[in-house]
Amino acid sequence: MIRTGSDSTMRLKPLPQHRSSLVTVLDVGSTKVACLIARLKPRSEADILSGRTHAIEVLGYGYQRARGLKSGVVVDLDAAEQAIRLAVDSAERMAGVTVESLIVTVTCGRLASSAFSAQVDVSSGTVGESDIRRVLSAGGSHAVDAGRTVIHTLPTGFTLDGSRGIQEPRGMLGRRLGIDLTVVTAETAPLRNLLLSVGRSHLDIEAVVATPYASGLATLVDDEAELGCACVDIGGGTTSIAVFNDGHLVHVDALAIGGAHVTLDIANGLSIRVQDAERLKTLHGTALAGTSDERDVLVINPVGEYDAGSSHQVPRGHLNRIIRPRVDEILELVRDRLAASGFAGRIGRRVVLTGGGSLLTGMPDVARRVLGRSVRLGRPLGVAGLPDAAKGPAFAAVVGLVVYPQVVQYEQVPVRFSRSVLTGTDGYLARVGRWFKDGF
Repeated sequence: MIRTGSDSTMRLKPLPQHRSSLVTVLDVGSTKVACLIARLKPRSEADILSGRTHAIEVLGYGYQRARGLKSGVVVDLDAAEQAIRLAVDSAERMAGVTVESLIVTVTCGRLASSAFSAQVDVSSGTVGESDIRRVLSAGGSHAVDAGRTVIHTLPTGFTLDGSRGIQEPRGMLGRRLGIDLTVVTAETAPLRNLLLSVGRSHLDIEAVVATPYASGLATLVDDEAELGCACVDIGGGTTSIAVFNDGHLVHVDALAIGGAHVTLDIANGLSIRVQDAERLKTLHGTALAGTSDERDVLVINPVGEYDAGSSHQVPRGHLNRIIRPRVDEILELVRDRLAASGFAGRIGRRVVLTGGGSLLTGMPDVARRVLGRSVRLGRPLGVAGLPDAAKGPAFAAVVGLVVYPQVVQYEQVPVRFSRSVLTGTDGYLARVGRWFKDGF
């Protein structure tokens, strides 16, 4: 559960070091809502990996088509709540447990990041827990733009009496402790509505995690995160970017464009239903030009015409000529955003594509050409018990949420909303009254 201390900070409860614990996570995307319940088992010291102190065993999994969401933003509160309820209920039934709280992804709200630094005096000459808490609080107290809310305050390194590059300052001697932070923010209004849709489902929120950060935690290997890498999550309604360097998240960005826009282009270009357009994209679409495109013929049914005589044929090449401009646009926007961020030089030649949109045939090849870097598809790593359908890039974010509690040791986030704000009620008593009303 979230704990609120005297320093007005909100922290995820640390994982027990010597016993297993259950974690429930929820990925609320533009096209799908996925819930995962997992048991985290402590590893022996010899088996501990960087950022993976616990082994992950999936107990329950639920998946629903997203409703009431557009580009990650809630546009129909009741529909979004219903999709969340169904996904969580499916996971509960499979795991045989009742969920009371969970960790949630956030893609809405124009995700962005800034770098801040802070310093404090070491109280006793030896760095202790209180000194680390104070410097974290000082770093996280920087003002953010009006209308935005802090999602993460992530340390990228400590300094001690001017010496940089310190990763673990506890117990060291010094007089002045400093910290460099990456602060990730989102627009407050869409974030509140997203959390409200979860709170109305009678669920407490333990933490909120930026989607590209979660995807990076699930898909990047240690060397990529250390040497520098960009994780690009191409979702249904959004494309988000996370840049990692020296093992830390250093930059976040997001675009309100994704794989669903390719589907809509097909639906408009061929005058067919969105469901048929998605099927054509998945089964026959490619971002690359092929020699057989004009020879292969696809049968389609225009909108509103479903009898056998109304179908007509189009070359596969026509489908792919609709797809390619939108794919190029998405990747060119990613390239331009990376260049504008100032972090393009810190990711070397490594880019990892993940998210459901990355599964389009030919997407990695086009990304190599447009981005001018080595590109691979990122799939969730190091998780046992995932169903086959959830082992692909589309489910990287939900798996990354299970990794997150293992790496959240230092992070502190300013208190965002009270329970009454998140649930849209007056608090505990109103929530109990609603439970009786809904149940009886």
